Amino acid sequence: MNWDQYYYNICEVVATNSKCLSRKIGAILVKDRSVISTGYNGPARGIPSCSEIYKVDIDNNFRGLLIDKGLNPDDCNSNLCPRYTLGYKSGEGLSICNAAHSERNCILNAARHGICTKNSTLYLSVNIPCKDCLTEIINAGIIEIVCTDISFYDEMSEYLVKHSDLIVREFVF
Repeated sequence: MNWDQYYYNICEVVATNSKCLSRKIGAILVKDRSVISTGYNGPARGIPSCSEIYKVDIDNNFRGLLIDKGLNPDDCNSNLCPRYTLGYKSGEGLSICNAAHSERNCILNAARHGICTKNSTLYLSVNIPCKDCLTEIINAGIIEIVCTDISFYDEMSEYLVKHSDLIVREFVF
């Protein structure tokens, strides 16, 4: 097994801990062939998962949005992403999402433990990150991203990759 396969397998295991009802994504930071941090998509530490959103009224809005759509919040499937319940597609309705992306959580976990991310490589069980995560990746000094697909999340993510020194490549195994 080569290193890419090894790190990809770790990303997949990390992703299994995700509390996100939409997608399970894992990220790991590697430096000198050692894993220095991990992250998965989900809410901040101690914050209830997405399924709990059905029980609370975020800014007096979420339950109202459900009711406006003709849905009874108490009857909604709490195992379904709240955004999907409201009819949003992937990447839409993020104002009612309490999760952070795996990349961000991975970088923040390193920071929490005082681990330097400069000159590290980020491995992801997904394609090229969104612009917000890419900005954080670049500013954290990460020099390479290894992902499952060289497809861009949005136009700005493509712009950021093209105008940075960041190396982006697909897993090779």
